[in-house]
Amino acid sequence: MAAILNATTPLFTLLIAHIATDTEKLNLRKAAGVLIGFVGVLVVIGMPEAKTSAATDLLSTLAPCAVLLAAISYGCAGVYGRRFSTTSPILTAAGMTSASSLMLIPLAAVVDTPWHLPVPSPTTIMAVLGIAALSTALAYILYFEILKRAGASNLLLVTFLIPVSAILLGVGFLGETLLMQHILGMGVIGVGLAVIDGRLLSAT
Repeated sequence: MAAILNATTPLFTLLIAHIATDTEKLNLRKAAGVLIGFVGVLVVIGMPEAKTSAATDLLSTLAPCAVLLAAISYGCAGVYGRRFSTTSPILTAAGMTSASSLMLIPLAAVVDTPWHLPVPSPTTIMAVLGIAALSTALAYILYFEILKRAGASNLLLVTFLIPVSAILLGVGFLGETLLMQHILGMGVIGVGLAVIDGRLLSAT
C-alpha cells in the first residue's frame, strides 16, 4: 500500500507544477502518461490484500494519509527546488543534507538513545557510509542537476521506476523470481513514460 501511494508523487507534482509555475503546465498527454505509469506500478506491485482484521486504531487510519502527505510534500519540494537552478547542485545538495541532518540529531537522540545501543559492526558502518555517500549525497547532486535541466514534473517520474529497480535488483542479487506481472507492469510503465516524453508519438 505504501509503495502504491508513494507512486502518486508524479500526479501531485503535475498539479502543483501546473499551479505554481508558468513552464510546466498540465496537458492531456502528460496526464495520460502519468496515469498509464501509475497503472504500471499497480501491475508490478499488485493491489494490496484486504485486511481481515477489524483493526481501526488511529495509527492504521492515519498511516495512508501520512504516505500521501509525503507524496504531496515531495512534489512541493521538487517545484520549490527549481528556484535553486542558478546554484551549483553540489552546493544545494550539501546545504539540504546538512540542514536535515542537524534537524534529525535531536530527534534521533531522544528516540534512539544511541549511547545505549551496541557499537555497530564494521559491515554496518560501511553500509551506512555507502547509503550516505552514494544513495543520499550523490543522489541529491544528480537530483538537483536533473531538476535544473528537466523540471520537477519530469524529475519526479523516477517514482515509477523505484519498484522496477527494486525488482531487478532483487532478481539479480537476492535470487528473487521475475514474474509475468512484473514484466507486464514494467512494459506499461515504459509506455507511460514514452507518452509523457512525447517524442515517440511525434515521430509517428
